Amino acid sequence: MKRVLVIEDDKDIVELVKYNLEKDGFQVAASADGATGLAQVRKTPPDLLILDLMLPRLSGLEICKEVRKDVSLNRLPVLILTAKGEEADRVVGLELGADDYVTKPFSPRELVARVKALLRRTEPGTPAEKPIEIGVLRIDPAAYKVTRGGKPVPMSTLEFRLLYFLAARPDRVFTRDQLLDGVWGTERFVTPRSVDVYVRRLREKIETDPQHPAYMKTIRGAGYLFETRAT
Repeated sequence: MKRVLVIEDDKDIVELVKYNLEKDGFQVAASADGATGLAQVRKTPPDLLILDLMLPRLSGLEICKEVRKDVSLNRLPVLILTAKGEEADRVVGLELGADDYVTKPFSPRELVARVKALLRRTEPGTPAEKPIEIGVLRIDPAAYKVTRGGKPVPMSTLEFRLLYFLAARPDRVFTRDQLLDGVWGTERFVTPRSVDVYVRRLREKIETDPQHPAYMKTIRGAGYLFETRAT
């Protein structure tokens, strides 16, 4: 049984989320403030975290930062649940490590569908997928680990999937929609612009100079490619 932790200070929303997820076979725990919720994540990591942005004591964005900095938690799927509908707020959440978002008011059926889709997307790769070594990078799909110059690079599961997808198909340009299909699949809810956020996050982690990337190249008007000719 998959375990979901909901960090949300609105009791009605917690009950709504809990009822619908438990009806679908999930085990659900809840916390009403950010500091307590983060402590709960660290003590008993769930399989997926549902997180409100506006929380007492510690914001959802701060929790995202802390989760992604923790080596033992950085692969935890995080879904933001927020009343803020502006694109800027969603982008900030994704940049800080969230994997998906749902805007209030929301359909319980849609929320459950997103939880299921996110858990499917974060499942380990198949044994047939081989490690890739390009320059100083080593990308191991069996362990979901990336090293740069022999040093581990903390990475969320979806960040890893995007990196592996591009690195396994080097020197080939992919549009944002193609990357969404290949990495997020047909059950995706994020927008094509979300790909830009993930690419920026990856550049910060694997590039010596993220402003002038050696690997994750932007092809203006077309999309992205993983460059190997410079290595």
